[in-house]
Amino acid sequence: MTEDLRQHHPFAVFLRGIAMGAADIVPGVSGGTIAFITGIYFRLLEAINAVPGAVIHHLFRGDLKGFWFRCDGTFLISLLIGILASIATLASIISYGLEAYPILIWSFFFGLIVASVWHVGRQVRELSPTLSMPLLAGIAFAWWVTTLPAGQVDPSGLVFLGAGALAICAMILPGISGSFILVIIGMYSPVLDAIRNIEAGSLLLFALGCMIGLMSIARLITWAFHRFHDAVLALLTGFMIGALNKVWPWKETLSWRTNSSGEQVPLNEVSVTPGYYTELTGLDSQWVMAISVAVLGFAVVLLVEWMGRRNRV
Repeated sequence: MTEDLRQHHPFAVFLRGIAMGAADIVPGVSGGTIAFITGIYFRLLEAINAVPGAVIHHLFRGDLKGFWFRCDGTFLISLLIGILASIATLASIISYGLEAYPILIWSFFFGLIVASVWHVGRQVRELSPTLSMPLLAGIAFAWWVTTLPAGQVDPSGLVFLGAGALAICAMILPGISGSFILVIIGMYSPVLDAIRNIEAGSLLLFALGCMIGLMSIARLITWAFHRFHDAVLALLTGFMIGALNKVWPWKETLSWRTNSSGEQVPLNEVSVTPGYYTELTGLDSQWVMAISVAVLGFAVVLLVEWMGRRNRV
């Protein structure tokens, strides 16, 4: 680990973990995006990639100090504590907000992602017409994923394990929401319920799945960035643009399903204009307030980016 990458203070890393945890709870927003715009993304990948080697060459030989240094332990623990603290405290709050003020909450997330598109896109080193291919592929894939109907599965222990592995692969990628992947496979509500009810067994299996997935995907992402930096960024930018369909505040529900709690929840939705939403539902579209909140979300990303540049101490 280079000295430049070791400049973040543990408390600053903890705050980034808080932001990542909050993002990871929300379908459509990626914790990987937060890591990217706050300047810790590549340090995170490097630390994760170092863990297997640190275990074999240091931990198994009783060299705890060497293990801790090689895998950047203080950084990883500070970040993990922030993520877990955020998820534990904000899961219920965000769930309530999405039910009570859906248009405003989704508008805020929309602003966050638009700003993230701008931030990630401008990291491209050399603009080229060939980058349009991964950009369009990313847009098409993410848009298609957002149109998939929410699934419904039996939340067994094995399913929790697999859901963790699948979700973490999405969460670590800027632009892809692990929470939305959980929505698609029908595990979003069971995981949130497990967090709120402190179901230790299910949460441990989910965490184990996350660890397995993380060890697998981090090295692949690092390799791709080293070999195809601009193309990967173009692809991730496309992912975020396509994901905007998911967080568009005004939706028409085409079909419904009954969730595990016996409640009717949307199965298939399509994005509509604010005016059509009002005609369809008879409810106020709140478009003025929605725009204001989206601008606030955009400003939050700019603020986080600014703090990420300054807080290198």
